[in-house]
Amino acid sequence: MATPWLSVLIPVYNVKDYLDDCLQSILSQCDENIEIIALDDQSTDGSFEYLHALATKTPHPVKILQHAHNRGLSAARNSLVAAATGEYVWFLDSDDVIADGAIDQLRGIVNRHSPDLVMCDYQIWRPGVGINSRKHKKESQVTTFDGNTNCLLEDPESLFKGLYKKGKLHAWSKVSKRSLWSQGLQFPEGKYFEDMVTTPRLALDVRTYYYCPQVWVRYRQREGSILASFSVKKVDHMMSGVDGVWALWSKKLPKMKVATRYFFVRFCVRNYISAVKESRRIGENITLDKAAYRSRLYHNIGMGRKGLVKYYLLNGDFFRLMKALKVLQ
Repeated sequence: MATPWLSVLIPVYNVKDYLDDCLQSILSQCDENIEIIALDDQSTDGSFEYLHALATKTPHPVKILQHAHNRGLSAARNSLVAAATGEYVWFLDSDDVIADGAIDQLRGIVNRHSPDLVMCDYQIWRPGVGINSRKHKKESQVTTFDGNTNCLLEDPESLFKGLYKKGKLHAWSKVSKRSLWSQGLQFPEGKYFEDMVTTPRLALDVRTYYYCPQVWVRYRQREGSILASFSVKKVDHMMSGVDGVWALWSKKLPKMKVATRYFFVRFCVRNYISAVKESRRIGENITLDKAAYRSRLYHNIGMGRKGLVKYYLLNGDFFRLMKALKVLQ
């Protein structure tokens, strides 16, 4: 059997009600050289058994794995990458679906250009939201990258800028060569916001990339998902998600433009503001060490308060600066 050109990797945990939609969205458009691997992380709702039942109904093989004990999303993704044999890997959350025609579009890009990284847009899928509603129109296509479209690109600074300008770092809106994961890159086990950690590190080794501004993923928002509720642990992981990124990229691009670095600074500030807001929503008994978080922010962006103000002003972003300074008091 030929080496698969693509491995679709599906981490599964207590999503029995959504597995049929997820798998059928892949099976309806995949060819014989696509590998599908699902890993159950010790679900308690019968997801593992249901996976096997679904797999017996399709002529296309679906490889099903299971962790010996629950280890979380990052560990599941790491195990899936280790099991994959395809040239490219595409992570798909088990409550989401691949949009019709997406795999054909991806196949065409891979055959023509063979980029290290392919990026796509997505649609937010909310139960009960009408197709003609204002919310639906806003969320029917969410852009994940700011830069040139439908062409092979090589500039690493434009990749860094385009990713952080949009701030959409999800693993599932990126299809990457499996070789990029062979040098020890892994999702941080036991951590939330794991994509904030891995995506910029994956991008460090990308030589060529391609952005297709089409919806390839329908991202389901539902109660019970990992990010549907916050905790002190999640807030802390949100803040730590950008740890070390600037140190790595400043070595790769020591002459990075002010405008490029600004979008990373803005992303980190926005992340800090979100952490503060979420900590307030958790409950009155939770006290956030804002001084420690501010210190962490300044360390991660490689500049202090004066430098932050300067970067916002140089980019003419006065209103965002006022909002940031209000929270950074």
